Amino acid sequence: MIEVENLCKIYGTTPAIEDVSFSVKAGEILGFLGPNGAGKTTTLRILSGYLPATNGTARIAGYEVHEQSMAVRERIGYLPETPPLYPDMTVEGFLHFVARIKRVAAGDRPLRVQAAMERCGILDRRQSLIRKLSKGYRQRVGIAQAIVHDPPVIVLDEPTVGLDPRQIIEVRNLIKSLAGDHTIILSTHILPEVSMTCSQVVIINKGQIVATGTPDNLMEKLTAGAGYEIEVEGEIEEETLNSLLAVPGVKIVDLLTTSPTEPRQRLQVVCENNREPGPELIAACVTEGIKVYEMRRTRASLEDVFLTLTAQEEATIARSPSEDKPDSQDIAKDQLEEDQLEEDTEETVEN
Repeated sequence: MIEVENLCKIYGTTPAIEDVSFSVKAGEILGFLGPNGAGKTTTLRILSGYLPATNGTARIAGYEVHEQSMAVRERIGYLPETPPLYPDMTVEGFLHFVARIKRVAAGDRPLRVQAAMERCGILDRRQSLIRKLSKGYRQRVGIAQAIVHDPPVIVLDEPTVGLDPRQIIEVRNLIKSLAGDHTIILSTHILPEVSMTCSQVVIINKGQIVATGTPDNLMEKLTAGAGYEIEVEGEIEEETLNSLLAVPGVKIVDLLTTSPTEPRQRLQVVCENNREPGPELIAACVTEGIKVYEMRRTRASLEDVFLTLTAQEEATIARSPSEDKPDSQDIAKDQLEEDQLEEDTEETVEN
């Protein structure tokens, strides 16, 4: 459904994204994960037809984004980080307006608007002015405008930013309910949203893809070597930590408890890939005269995966001087993107 190959966007000599490639199958929810400034929004604007790429290709529903931009826009629903809402319009009036812009046939508009409001749980707010809605309801209206023309692909940029916990759960459930009927790209830097919502994950950092896969596969990859948390009795000496660290396959041993006077101490052990030295750790504890109360294997979270991969990226990618841009260049780049977005939006409305 979505194919992205070697996508690049360069501002002057500064690359915003480089050689970005990934694919999304029909009916999947792809989590597009990365820190702020990683290139997520730039990528989504290119896919949505709002921003031209410097190099590379992207196809959505069989149409090339640059060469067949209008065909792509008819088949995509886009919710930017700040929903494009008119505060002095009613919910229903705004959705009729959007449906007309998106070329929904006049006879089909009432049904499409009704269906979008029902799907997003805003039917009881149909006559409310948008400016009087809560942040959560405004976000629902934003999603409704993205699906009112029933597109096969939906792109959501940070859809839960600024919401309270209850609103986050409601929006998350709404997004999950759209899967199957639609292919979804969910861009976020909020890690729990990805692990709870998405079937596939792409992690981007400094404009480059650093990992792809399912959340479980990425976590298993990080924990190919075992990790353990051990609860023991009494004070832990430095010599004891060194003895455990000397066990073959053990990479790191940390003392998790902060007070040496506590009756029980907790140790965190990180192991090398494909190593599970649990029996050897127990034997080392016995040799050191340590009484073990509990030993359990630990598993990395998606947050661990993200932090590990982005840290590796910083350590292994040699950045050119142009990439170490000052804040003024960041501001200039953001302004250029906004100017281009406004120009393309005006052209779309005029057409």
